[in-house]
This record gives sequence, structure tokens and C-alpha cells, in this order.
Amino acid sequence: MRNRFRAAWIPVALILWFPVAAWAGVTLTYSNLFPPSHVHSKLAEAWCKEIEKRTNGEVTFQYFPGQTLTKGKQAYDGVVSGISDVALSLFGYTPGRFPVMEAVDLPFGYPNAKAATEAINEVYRQLRPKELDDVKVLYLHAHGPGLLNSRSRAVRSLEDLRGLKFRATGFAAKIVKALGGTPVAMPMPETYQALSKGVVDGGLFPMEALRGWRLGEVVKYTTLNYSMAYTSGFFVVMNKDKWNALSDKAKKVIDQVSQEWIAKTAAAWDQIDEEGRKYYLEKQGGHLVELSPDEAARWKKAVEPVIEEYVREKEARGLPGRKAVEIVRSVLKKYE
Repeated sequence: MRNRFRAAWIPVALILWFPVAAWAGVTLTYSNLFPPSHVHSKLAEAWCKEIEKRTNGEVTFQYFPGQTLTKGKQAYDGVVSGISDVALSLFGYTPGRFPVMEAVDLPFGYPNAKAATEAINEVYRQLRPKELDDVKVLYLHAHGPGLLNSRSRAVRSLEDLRGLKFRATGFAAKIVKALGGTPVAMPMPETYQALSKGVVDGGLFPMEALRGWRLGEVVKYTTLNYSMAYTSGFFVVMNKDKWNALSDKAKKVIDQVSQEWIAKTAAAWDQIDEEGRKYYLEKQGGHLVELSPDEAARWKKAVEPVIEEYVREKEARGLPGRKAVEIVRSVLKKYE
């Protein structure tokens, strides 16, 4: 009798236990390149909290800003290998690893982050490159116009760049070389020290970095090279096994929040560009250098071979390089 009672109790216990186990949910780790005080660290943390709220705690996060879990260069591989479950970092930190998505980083003359973010998401939506097949892509974004900043002297012409070293990552390095400068690759968190010690003479970065990364303290001149301004593409990706293990409800919430965060992130980039500009001019005494129309045309022409080289190289490998470039240019036409 006692054994029969125990046998009858086991299925009842399992039935009672499984709903509790399902309700317990999952905690995901999130690794972010940006330091805790940066807008895009706060915005990423808000993304986590919004998902926690909408899933009623089924999905929660352990958030690691400022490269405390994985460095920017290792963030993508960290997601693939499971060191972190979600990560935000830069495509440009691993040149050649993301050949199709790299197209967005070319010097097309981006007017703002809204256009750049629309372009990167459109490239991914239309082409779905295999290079991102080993993760779940949550959303993509890109910063505002990447401008040339210098430490000790104004750059008003291509001739002024000769002999100067500029911090540049990914395609930005090719841009610096095409303009006549010497590129030096390094992650953004190392740039402040390199500029303050004179290891480099300047760098290519958007105006937000003048405040967000405090680079306005160590540069004095910003050249408004909008005619060939570049951007840098960012990814927010998730480990595929962790994604597949989520409930349909949780997946739906994460997808919805991620779509909302595309516009939020683009708007934040443009806002902090303006804040960086104001901080630089009013608090740090920075100087803006405008190019004459003829000089701006020279700069644009100087970087055209970088775009053409990209197309030739990718097409030779059977990759849709030309299509990627056409998608970006089509998006940018709406912002002319």
C-alpha cells in the first residue's frame, strides 16, 4: 500500500514542480563595450529592464558595462562561445570578420546617426549575410558622422594630414590612409591616453566622443569633413542556444523591444552628438574647421577608391559588395 501511494505521488509531484520551474525563468549575461556613465550603456541597461518588465521576470539580466566581462574585440566570439549571452560591440574591431556588414563603415558622407542606423539595419534586412548566422541578431545601430579631430594643429586641407598619425579602426584606417595620414588602430577606450601622451596626433570619431569619451579634453580642432564622413556599425547579438531555449513569449518580447530600441538608439546618437559639440565649444574651447566646397570635393574624391576597392574585393569573393553599397546609397538619398 505504501509503495502504491509513493508511485501515485510521483506524477503529482512532477506536475506541481514543472510550472514552478518554468516560472523561475532565465538570467542572461550582457556584456557592453561602453562605460557605465555613457548614454549607450544606460540605454542598453534600460533595454534589459524593459524586457524584464514585459516578461514579468521570466527573463532577467546580469549587466556588465565597460568591457568588464569581455573586451570589445572579443565580445562577438564571447557570445558565440557562451562567455556572455548578449553583447554590444563594434563590427570594425575585427576587420575582415564581417565583410558584408563592413560596407556600412565606408565613407559615404553620413549626415546623421538616424541615416546611418537605418542604413545598417537595411543592409542586414535585405542581405541577411551568413557571417552573422552563428548568433541571434537583436538589433544594429551606427553613430553619427565620423569627423577628423586633431590635437595640436588645424587640418584644413589634404596636405595638412601628411605626417600625422590618427587613431582609426576598421575601414577608418583605410580612410586615413586615402586622405594622406598614417592610421593607428586601437580600441576607443585606449584613445584618450594615446592622445594625451602624443602617441597619435588625432583620431576619426563622432562629436559625441568629445564628451562621452572625454576626448574634447585632448583634442583642439575638429574638421567638418561631412562630404565623406564615415560611421561605425554596432551590433547587439545573442547566443543562439540561449535564444532557442527561451519561451515563444520571451522571444516575442525581446524582438519587440529590440525593434523599438533601433529608433531610440539612433535618436540618442544624434542627441549626444549635439551635446558633444556644445560641450566641446563651450567647456573645452574647441575649434571647428570648415572645409571650402572645393576642398570638401577633394576629400570626397580622395576616399572614392576605398569604396571601389571594397566592391571589387567582395565581388571577387562572391559576396554582395556592390548590392550592400547600393543599399546604403539608396538610404542616404532620402537624407540629401
